[in-house]
Amino acid sequence: MLRIVVCVSGGGTNLQAILDSIDNGTITHAEVAAVISNNPNAYALQRAERHGIPGACISPKQFEDRESFNEAFLQKVNSYQPDLVVLAGFLVVIPEIMIQKYRNRIINIHPSLIPSFCGTGYYGLKVHEGALARGVKVTGATVHFVDEGTDTGPIILQHPVAVAPGDTPKILQQRVMEQAEWKILPQAIDMIANGKVTVENGKVIIKET
Repeated sequence: MLRIVVCVSGGGTNLQAILDSIDNGTITHAEVAAVISNNPNAYALQRAERHGIPGACISPKQFEDRESFNEAFLQKVNSYQPDLVVLAGFLVVIPEIMIQKYRNRIINIHPSLIPSFCGTGYYGLKVHEGALARGVKVTGATVHFVDEGTDTGPIILQHPVAVAPGDTPKILQQRVMEQAEWKILPQAIDMIANGKVTVENGKVIIKET
């Protein structure tokens, strides 16, 4: 059974997609062991509580410096003994000590087709604002492993989403979530839980069944 810790900063719609997928059998051989947020008011923590899942809030604002937070955050994650850490809209930079400890065991969902509209400054609505400003006709979402860069880790899955005339950033954000994020994040977790994903020479190899 794959033990998952989900880290989230806001509403937790991707968390809900994971929980629903476990409940309906789309994700097999996996369980959410805990939900961690940097925001005490994150609705994601209520979602966890309703599911009987331990929730914790740990924020850089609670600590004198970033190094103290990094150590405490890693200790909190370690306490749940996860096999996989899922960043589902987590707006905190993951410390390098954690990336090293959980190499190829941390995944992130990003609301674009990497390498487009990713990296420093591209998060939340800013991604969709960037896509609309550039006039792209297709956007989407990407699930990737986390490394020391920003959105630079090995790509696991991507799914395209059409941009429609008259889209606003919020409308496009919702469509990308519904058509891509809520599908490929659970799919990637299921693949990892069932031993179908490996990383070789910085690239993801998917074992076909």
